[in-house]
Amino acid sequence: MKVEQKGHTVTIKDTQGDLVAFLMKVTHEYKTFEKHNMIIDISAHKNLTVKDINSFLPLSKTHKKAKKSFVIVADGIDFNAVSEQLLVVPTLLEAHDMIEMEEIERDLGF
Repeated sequence: MKVEQKGHTVTIKDTQGDLVAFLMKVTHEYKTFEKHNMIIDISAHKNLTVKDINSFLPLSKTHKKAKKSFVIVADGIDFNAVSEQLLVVPTLLEAHDMIEMEEIERDLGF
């Protein structure tokens, strides 16, 4: 797991290749990241399923209750099949853009 912090956003990248272990580790260490916007980068995983992506839903809900952004970077999946409660994008750049937009919305009171 590689953690990179830039401003008010933390990017967590899976380096082990084991999605279940990665999710458990991020969940276990959640208190470390709870005050930041989170980008979960699992783009290195090939053959991701919608079920794999949806497994991040409980973590996403917890994070969004704290008024922080939670974005997953994944490639090669059907974005329309993923839960509407999850924000999934194909690139890191788009993830940062989405967080910026959500920050603006929160500042405006939406």
